[in-house]
Amino acid sequence: MRAGNQRAGKFYGSRSIEVYPADKIYEEAAFIAYYMHWGHDEIMAMSHVDRLRWCREISKINSRINNEPQNLFELP
Repeated sequence: MRAGNQRAGKFYGSRSIEVYPADKIYEEAAFIAYYMHWGHDEIMAMSHVDRLRWCREISKINSRINNEPQNLFELP
């Protein structure tokens, strides 16, 4: 690696990858586990995209149940 191209664990050769923080993964997993009662292995086997989709869908359901707008900046 060239000295000017090093970004703490995000640059390898000619490819750039994004590192997803472990805290965020556990936050998503806890959210899904709490609402869906799914196990650790089942949730962690999901792709990041799938976990985020489930988090969004669960949030939408909670917003509807609580009569909250989906977008908090929209007025009912």
